[in-house]
Amino acid sequence: MPTNEPVLPAVETDRAELHVDGVAMVRLLGPQDRLLSTIEKRYPGVDVLVRGNQIVLEGPTAEVAASRELIEELILMVRDGVDLGPTEVTQSARILEQKSGKPAELLSQAILNARGKSIRPKTLGQKEYVDSIDDHTIVFGIGPAGTGKTYLAMAKAVQALQRKEVERIILTRPAVEAGERLGFLPGSLTDKIDPYLRPLYDALNEMMDPELVPKLLASGTVEVAPLAYMRGRTLNNAFIVLDEAQNTTPEQMKMFLTRLGFGSKMVITGDITQVDLPVGASGLQLVTRVLDEIDDIHFARLSSADVVRHTLVGQIVDAYTKFDEQSKANSYERHPRQHKPADRKWSR
Repeated sequence: MPTNEPVLPAVETDRAELHVDGVAMVRLLGPQDRLLSTIEKRYPGVDVLVRGNQIVLEGPTAEVAASRELIEELILMVRDGVDLGPTEVTQSARILEQKSGKPAELLSQAILNARGKSIRPKTLGQKEYVDSIDDHTIVFGIGPAGTGKTYLAMAKAVQALQRKEVERIILTRPAVEAGERLGFLPGSLTDKIDPYLRPLYDALNEMMDPELVPKLLASGTVEVAPLAYMRGRTLNNAFIVLDEAQNTTPEQMKMFLTRLGFGSKMVITGDITQVDLPVGASGLQLVTRVLDEIDDIHFARLSSADVVRHTLVGQIVDAYTKFDEQSKANSYERHPRQHKPADRKWSR
């Protein structure tokens, strides 16, 4: 008896074989084949069979071709010394799908080799951010938590010092909470401020010999200080990193930027969605409108796609962004008069 159901066209299938030579399969597929599972989740229509150093792919033609290209790039990355993880697999697949280049070329260039590991960009956004630091005098790295803004900036600072492109590194951040609670903390002024600077010290110890760091700090070759200590100085021949810049006031941001001296480079990092200032405008939010058309100043914007922490972090960032946008839209509908253009004075 005839039916009226449409006849679906047959899906073209294909089979591909890859022979992996000169690479340990555990480095390519991961412990307990975890990276293999990541590939299978990315291309669910493909059946992957591994026998010795042979990988067989079977499934829809387009997915087989895509998964084969990805695995070939991963093999090249392993040969270049990259320690693969789920982030590298996912980001490599995204780069190939966007036709943004070859992952083995974009993600294999190490900034530093420190304490047995390589520090390198792991996403296309991070690669563009690192390249912008090479090409500009002042770079703003703006993005959510986990995108490597500060870590990569510090790696570039250490690299510049090792190459003798600069004579010193200056790392700074605002101690926002110190305004009200600093006096209640025990110890000297340095002891009170130290907890706010601890993340910078931790990153330094990861990138340099821990025995060398105290000597560099004592000699002034590396300086870690609160933002307030920058006032009145001119910073020549230095690589300067300002962290947590969303917690600067407009006045502090202007003060910091005008410290720039000859032969120096600045990187300012922050997340404009996590402002901890008790009142007033964020200097980082304002500066994106004030300096966006000046040559040799670059704004690198990272997103949840560049998060290299647990996969949940990217989802959390997206969920909060969606919630904030919806809250602003609802607020505008309820109180449209409050959203008229404001004057140009800075809030205090």
